[in-house]
Amino acid sequence: MYSYDEPVYPISVVAKILGIHPQTLRQYEREGLIEPGRTMGKMRLYSEHDIDKIKMILRLTRELGVNLAGVDIILRLKDKLDELDCENENLRIENDKLKKDNKSAASAPMVTRQSSYEVIIFKQQN
Repeated sequence: MYSYDEPVYPISVVAKILGIHPQTLRQYEREGLIEPGRTMGKMRLYSEHDIDKIKMILRLTRELGVNLAGVDIILRLKDKLDELDCENENLRIENDKLKKDNKSAASAPMVTRQSSYEVIIFKQQN
């Protein structure tokens, strides 16, 4: 079968599935809210991921009354939160690994991030 991110559905099928006009999908693309895949002949193809994202856009606009500029901001914030969640999970895994290796926090360098510059702090051993 196809993967979640693989573009396979043409615009007419997606419009029919979601009960919207194909022009609505073209507008979402013009606004930069979605980026469907393209065939060599420039035909739009949508993935399951694209369809889920469109469903979220429709919920925000229809049920919550958010305009497309607001939807854009919400989607960007959601992407940033997902990125931070992934980074946080990676840090948890790294922390668990350090604990398993019986390395104390005092002997390992501690890296902290401030604004856009990285600061490295080493604790001095006695």
